[in-house]
Amino acid sequence: GGLRSGVMTSVTPKSVASTAGSRRPWAANRLGLDYRLEAQALGAPPVPIVDGHLHVNGCDAPEVLLEAMDLYGIERVSSQTRYEDAAAVRDAMGDRVRFVAIPDYMADDRVGAHTDGFAHRVEQWHDEFGAKLVKFWNAPRLRDFAGEDERVRDFLTLDAPWRVKVAEAATRLGMSLMTHVGDPDTWFATKYADASVYGTKRSHYEPLERMVDRSDVPWLAAHMGGWPEDLEFLDGLLERHGNLFLDTSATKWMVRELSRHSRGELASFLARWSGRVLFGSDIVTSDDHLRTEEVTEGNEIRRAHAGQAGSREEALELYASRYWALRVLFETDWEGESPIADPDLAMVDPQRFDEGDAPMLVGKALDRDTLVSLYRDGAHALMGSWWGTW
Repeated sequence: GGLRSGVMTSVTPKSVASTAGSRRPWAANRLGLDYRLEAQALGAPPVPIVDGHLHVNGCDAPEVLLEAMDLYGIERVSSQTRYEDAAAVRDAMGDRVRFVAIPDYMADDRVGAHTDGFAHRVEQWHDEFGAKLVKFWNAPRLRDFAGEDERVRDFLTLDAPWRVKVAEAATRLGMSLMTHVGDPDTWFATKYADASVYGTKRSHYEPLERMVDRSDVPWLAAHMGGWPEDLEFLDGLLERHGNLFLDTSATKWMVRELSRHSRGELASFLARWSGRVLFGSDIVTSDDHLRTEEVTEGNEIRRAHAGQAGSREEALELYASRYWALRVLFETDWEGESPIADPDLAMVDPQRFDEGDAPMLVGKALDRDTLVSLYRDGAHALMGSWWGTW
């Protein structure tokens, strides 16, 4: 989109994806797009964008992310960064990054990392890196992650004793709270099909609502609250809790499910909750994306990607693909297959799809006021009072 005499103009289908086939197709670029030229075709967003949900890690990868941000009009980011990487990320990104306090997910004592270890880590994040937001990861697969340790009951649900303790400690420090509480309907139809183990999807929102009611501080529910499939449910959730915000992170999930809603449905929802929904991509950066490694197979040595990408250029495509997809979804009326492979399709219907297939991306051509709220105002409402520079 662009500005013409102060009026938001829609990008026509011919204005995007015009570089299809110019690059090597792969999972982050199925259409072979030149994401640099595609950024030029989109033009600047109506306001600089705050990415309220992503994961910046590594020493060199942040520089690649910065190029993608500059291309697609992303001014600042709120990052869930590994604690060990935070200093390097801050050095690379300066004032363009703020940090979210997260536990040590890879600790040897994983249960301890979510209980007393998390309480200690929150203080470190606050004191050393100025974090003002705490992330509670409560996806249903936490049940698999935690194993059989009996201590798991003290943090398994969002309103379990250790969650309450950490939340109360964080709010005393002046911090607000964030959670991942739901996963896609596609997962509940497959990997979470056993409700005796994972519960129903609706059951995961009962502790969320109790926790949000416990305090007056803002809460951010990631990934459109975990239920972009059901805007009516999200309507009720936001109506019941005036301190609850949502973000649009998890790009593949958002593209797949928000495309299925009509433009009118999504536009009405975002207009009703203006200032309560903020842009997020869920990009994860890693120095592993910038290199390949040698893998021995039998008597042969081949080059293999160490991660989702295997060079600086592929890393740029990986990160830029998320910004391209979300901006095309929100700003344009383009319709076509997403350039990003979505394995959830094959998970649900393996007879029709394989892991390299993608859903349709159906652009919603949202109006300027809605885009401004989504790109800037929601983040400012949630974050601006903490960090005056946002």
